[in-house]
Amino acid sequence: MTTRGDRKTFKNEDLVLKVTTNIDPTVWDETKYEAFLDELCGMREYQKEAIRTTLMYLLGGKYANLRDLAKENFESNDEIQQRYGSWTGMERHLQLPDQLSCSIDLATGTGKSYVMYGLAAILLAEGKVDKVLVLCPSNTIEAGLLEKFRDLAGNSDLRDVLPNGIKVQSPKIINASETIVDGSICVENYHAILEHVKSSIRDSLIGKGGRVAVFSDEAHHVANETGAKAKKWKEFLLNPEYGFRILVGVSGTCYVGDEYFADVVSRYSLRQAIEDRFVKKVEYVAEMPETDDAEEKWQLIYNRHKDWKRKLKKHAIKPLSIIVTKGISDCKRVAEELQGFLQDWEGISPEDAEDKVLPVTSAKEHQPNVARLRVVDSPASKVEWIASVSMLSEGWDVKNVFLIVPHEERAFNSKLLVAQVLGRGLRVPDGWKGEQPIVTVFNHDAWSGRIRHLVNEILEIERRLSSDVIASSPYHFDIHNLDYHRDEDTSEYTKKGEYRLLEGGFVDLPTQVEAEDVTIDFERAVSGEHNKFKTRIEHKTYSIEEAAEQMYRRLQSIDEESKDAEDPHDRTNYTKKFPLERLEQIAKESLKRAKIRTGRITEANKQKFLQALGTLKRKKAKRVIYKLNPKALIIVNTKERHSESCSAAELRRGDKTIFFGPDCEASIPDDQIEFFKEVLDPDGDFRGGREAIENSHDFKTPLNLVIADAKPERKFVRLLCEREHAQAIDAYIKNTPQRFYPIEYAWKKGEHPKRGEFSPDFFIKKGDVIFVVEIKGDEEIADPSPENIKKNEYALAHFERLNKWLEHEKLTIRYQFNFLTPKDYNRYFQKLRNNDLIGFRSELDVALSNAMANGK
Repeated sequence: MTTRGDRKTFKNEDLVLKVTTNIDPTVWDETKYEAFLDELCGMREYQKEAIRTTLMYLLGGKYANLRDLAKENFESNDEIQQRYGSWTGMERHLQLPDQLSCSIDLATGTGKSYVMYGLAAILLAEGKVDKVLVLCPSNTIEAGLLEKFRDLAGNSDLRDVLPNGIKVQSPKIINASETIVDGSICVENYHAILEHVKSSIRDSLIGKGGRVAVFSDEAHHVANETGAKAKKWKEFLLNPEYGFRILVGVSGTCYVGDEYFADVVSRYSLRQAIEDRFVKKVEYVAEMPETDDAEEKWQLIYNRHKDWKRKLKKHAIKPLSIIVTKGISDCKRVAEELQGFLQDWEGISPEDAEDKVLPVTSAKEHQPNVARLRVVDSPASKVEWIASVSMLSEGWDVKNVFLIVPHEERAFNSKLLVAQVLGRGLRVPDGWKGEQPIVTVFNHDAWSGRIRHLVNEILEIERRLSSDVIASSPYHFDIHNLDYHRDEDTSEYTKKGEYRLLEGGFVDLPTQVEAEDVTIDFERAVSGEHNKFKTRIEHKTYSIEEAAEQMYRRLQSIDEESKDAEDPHDRTNYTKKFPLERLEQIAKESLKRAKIRTGRITEANKQKFLQALGTLKRKKAKRVIYKLNPKALIIVNTKERHSESCSAAELRRGDKTIFFGPDCEASIPDDQIEFFKEVLDPDGDFRGGREAIENSHDFKTPLNLVIADAKPERKFVRLLCEREHAQAIDAYIKNTPQRFYPIEYAWKKGEHPKRGEFSPDFFIKKGDVIFVVEIKGDEEIADPSPENIKKNEYALAHFERLNKWLEHEKLTIRYQFNFLTPKDYNRYFQKLRNNDLIGFRSELDVALSNAMANGK
């Protein structure tokens, strides 16, 4: 393990679990199967080693389960200790700790099927199990394994070298369409384990799991999938009705995202396979010409494909190129785009272009194409290009792939996906002679490091700290939301300017504080000590009459400027429509609505009156409105808030700051403790990225730490944790950027309507009111962005609907939403302390409302 700046790096080989070789030969003697392994594996020693190691683990009598093996390795392996931080940290990463389970990591194209057959045949021959179930993720893989296993089971040379006195000499190879009898190896798509799918698995294996070995081919599906079917696969392995004990996973991509499996007992890496010439060499783009033109990119790819056709002509091989996309719709679009390019570039018909491009997805329309994969290597096939979805790219035995194109970053953004993409081109063509063949990965040059890391077998872990819920915290509270269905409405409207607003009889004003409490933070030179100086600012104010007089003079100047306009419709007479007395009445009504009872107007609010006299004529425009109709009230507790994290780089640069109480360390995950202690170092690199709250009663949140983004949030959290403010609230929680409490909104980007979600930054509970706050910078007041205008519109509407629903349900809790910038912090917290925050309007609230009224 090495630490470089903000990351730790580990070699995958150092994380492989070592199985003891100190086995009593009367319990398990592997030597009697050496002749069988030699015949099965030939010169592929890594296959023999994988079988030997796994059998020592399963049959050697040294381990009751995976937990025993993992604990032994944690205690003896410094790298594993550094990787997981503690035994508890490692234990959490074990997928099936209570079974005799493990994983075998064999690079794609190195013969996983031979290892699975060898293990199954020996377990049956020894009588350690009565039957073996091999689960795989697709019909394609199932068909391939059945064919290989039947060939091996029928091989008389293999049968002849088995030792005498064994229980099973030639396993019966079946799938789950027939009863799984003793002495059989059943190969089946894992969908057959689902209860609604008719198969023999349940009837044949229920209550017999202790005498059954289950192998999971492409085992990363057990650990990675988050959908219901993947959960069913793992649930099936753990189901006590079966009681399975021996569980072996085999994969060429032993990753959960970017993290290496914690239960690998044998590994034969891609790097080693390339060096040993069992697979093709891999080349990838390190730098390429910059172009945003789609046709130019296709030209670059096509030219490389054409070059491979020329080079492979002497080998009588027609090369295949694979385009890997993320999803079905992307795959379909890319295939059509490529067909169009080939029509133009090669001057061929649409039918001929369609023959050359084979889209392969799980979509019903593409199912015949999956079957065609079996023959794309044949000289008679017209296919030269395969467009594939990344997660369907496994299980092919296509050997003539020489060019792989990850079409978008999403198909190439983890080690699992990179390994899967590379795996499609690693197999060496049958009968290959000459130098080791090469597969080209036509990646974006910015992604080259991902391939390099994979081939170099490096696990790179970015050092991060996570903000997590403390389940036992006294500061948890319920938050209410609404479940919506959405209707779209497009309408034409006349944009309303300030002219219409004045006709309404008032100007929308933010809450004002005429005498503002402020705090000045002084830092001492040399010692770095901080001293807070609290004082008060008296803001300049105006009478209603003074404000009205200035408004009247502004209208006079507008009338004067327009009196000579050629078009009479462009001449204004606003002073007649708005005499001084009416302006005074508008000012009084505005103060009343803003709950300003002193009769005085601050300079900031005087400017709001003058700003209301801007451009008065607006053109018509169209706007798209998504009408959200609530279906049901939803209650979520802060205990359900999921984790968010920040990186070492963000803390070091000061982009983010963590706030934490005195007991924080006890709640930090084991694998983050070392980094957390670095962050605490007063002389370290992260001293500007953390603020400790000394008294836990001032840190009234159910989170172990709060991550503040940028300066405005940092200042807001600091104020929340000041004693006088902490005493004024019950609790608060920082929202996560996604999923916990999102609010849907719609806006126009250019001429294009868009929908999105935003998550308000803070929920602050004070009695029966939850104050919801979205933080922005002061610059937003002068020029609010279209996105924030719509966020404000939809958020206000959401909480208005929510409050009405709560009132209807006779619940006392209510919600208030505000956009807030540092300019209003002192006023906000002063109102909070004085129990006068209900109805508060910030300057940004008003700016956003005005922009909305103007049709922006």
